[in-house]
Amino acid sequence: MKRTLVVLFLLSASTVAGAEKRLITENDLLRFEWIADPQLSPDGTQVAFTRVTVNEKKNRYETAIWVVDAAPRSTPRRLTNGPRDSFPRWAPDGKRIGFLRVTESDGKPLPSQIFLLSLAGGEPRQLTKLNKAVESIVWSPKGDQIAFSATIRPDDLEEKKKAEDDVLPESDVRIVTQAVYRSNSTGYLDPSRITHVWRVAADGEEAKPKQLTSGDFDVQEVAWSRDGARIYFTSTRTFEPYYDVADTDLFSISRDGGEITNVASIDGEIDRVAVSPDGQWIAFRGTPGKPVRSYDQPDLYVISSAAGSTPRNLTAAYDYDVLGGVTGDQRAPRGGVASVPAWSADGRSISITAAEEGRSNLKRVDVESGRVDRWTDRPQDVVSYAIRGGQTVALISTPTIISELFLVDDKGSQSQITNINGKLFEQLRLTEPEEIWFPTFDGKRIHTMLQKPPDFQADRKYPLIINIHGGPHAAYGHTFNHEMQWMAAKGYVVVYPNPRGSSTFGQEFGNIIQFRFPGDDYKDLMASVDAVIARGYVDPARLGVTGGSGGGILTNWIITQTDRFAAAVSQRSIADWSTFWYTTDFTLFHPSWFRKAPWEDPQEYASRSPITYADRIKTPLMLIEGENDFRTPPMAGGEMMFRALKYLRRPVVMIRFPDETHELSRSGQPRHRIERLQHIVNWFDIYLQGKKNDLYTRGLRTGS
Repeated sequence: MKRTLVVLFLLSASTVAGAEKRLITENDLLRFEWIADPQLSPDGTQVAFTRVTVNEKKNRYETAIWVVDAAPRSTPRRLTNGPRDSFPRWAPDGKRIGFLRVTESDGKPLPSQIFLLSLAGGEPRQLTKLNKAVESIVWSPKGDQIAFSATIRPDDLEEKKKAEDDVLPESDVRIVTQAVYRSNSTGYLDPSRITHVWRVAADGEEAKPKQLTSGDFDVQEVAWSRDGARIYFTSTRTFEPYYDVADTDLFSISRDGGEITNVASIDGEIDRVAVSPDGQWIAFRGTPGKPVRSYDQPDLYVISSAAGSTPRNLTAAYDYDVLGGVTGDQRAPRGGVASVPAWSADGRSISITAAEEGRSNLKRVDVESGRVDRWTDRPQDVVSYAIRGGQTVALISTPTIISELFLVDDKGSQSQITNINGKLFEQLRLTEPEEIWFPTFDGKRIHTMLQKPPDFQADRKYPLIINIHGGPHAAYGHTFNHEMQWMAAKGYVVVYPNPRGSSTFGQEFGNIIQFRFPGDDYKDLMASVDAVIARGYVDPARLGVTGGSGGGILTNWIITQTDRFAAAVSQRSIADWSTFWYTTDFTLFHPSWFRKAPWEDPQEYASRSPITYADRIKTPLMLIEGENDFRTPPMAGGEMMFRALKYLRRPVVMIRFPDETHELSRSGQPRHRIERLQHIVNWFDIYLQGKKNDLYTRGLRTGS
């Protein structure tokens, strides 16, 4: 026993002295923790948030509500036991927190319901018991009521008593009459279930919800007026809206229900609604729908709450993404909620996030002039934020921080509050990526991020992987990317560029690929590879290319245009635009990506489809597919490429992930996310590093 104690002490001393850090691994994903949806208390002294962890044994994410003092280096405290608690919202008096909880029955999850937790102590109290999930909650200004959105119907609240002989099982046959009938995130849609606004008393044991909106149209973005007399919400109130350009309006209704009033309308979509402190103004994000474009850059609008007012675009002259961000693979896989504009106490300015050239920071917008002032200005991604009680808290990600809470003062100085991944990251050798700008073929300046191996030596020759983002209207930048860090740790130089079409670089740059995708973006991607090769430390014979979604089609496209790449991994891709037009979960009924339907201009669809040129492909190709992916259905992408290349007897393998949607890489099952990474690097290791692996060749015929 004494000898054991001595050994333990020596190990502890070695750790304190500073043990050598190790390389990040794919399995570190199981150890990551995430913060989501930070909410400041009314007095600004505490932050409630959703904390997300991995339950490795059950292969799932678990969530609980935590709270931390709004002060540097504070220690978070757990408020709820989980494992499926989220969406914390403070009561106006700061003495209670409402949240959503998913309970279980016979081992199966039940729809999420509203629970209330007293900060004085005790167990949470269940406020609603409904047969459908509550989607969001908002406290009334007095704290006596909670407005919420849900797909419940009045008859769901009635107690139904039937003899067992009269109970028949519900039919599982789907009657499809609309062009949009399934969603990548939620599966098949039930047109009989409409999201409406409800209200429930926050006090009392037997609270019965009251339905406020009714009819055939879903509602979103619920918010109270400052006097508590009315409730605002957004809605698209037309049947089969896919025949029209995107158009969502802002409405209000009395807290007791009744007639709906149109508050604001633009030629486009309205979301992220925030009412000013005096209740006289409403701010919202507006995304124009006209003219029809491939990419529409969002702006910040304000409108008087008085009837008959006209919205005013505050950021019309600001050519960046309002309330935008950058692309990474480590945003919270559960519990994330987007932030809304934050009014100053005097109503003269509005705080927002804005994404500029691969960075997302806080800005202040002057309500009178529309002037946009920098608040924070760092290479980072402000994922979300909360402003209340004189305090500002931001959830921030960087290339070496997954996401932590920071205090932000009036001058933009940041002080870290939480460090939930600190113990893990102290063990890891993480490095910051380089930021590169270079000219492309037509003189445009293209931005790329470059992640080198942690033990990088400039006199060596490294294999290179170019990793292409999806969207295509998204952007890589200064946020945490486990995938890039791990590929670099495996000995690769990783290039992740922002070709034309990327967001955060202005409206014209984003929309330039309309009717031209894929096209000149391919030239930008090749220019990024050449810019790095020119530095002298990349072996041009060992190049790999990968990408997902929009990056998947570009991966497919690249290997039909060039044989420079030794291996490719195409993820959740498109091979044939015509098949995609017919099968994706949204419609392309307007001239955003194509001017006409497939049968009206088959040559246009064929000319931009990689499958048309499949016979050109010599590059060994791996295809990664989620079997429940309704955004880029496998039949329109990987399955077509796989069958074509098998016919041509080219090296190809398809990796299929059961039960996974288009979000496999970001919020798929933890084990599947790890296996995805392993397969990608296995493939590159074979063809770029000469490693032996017969996993993908067993049982195959050799020779011609």
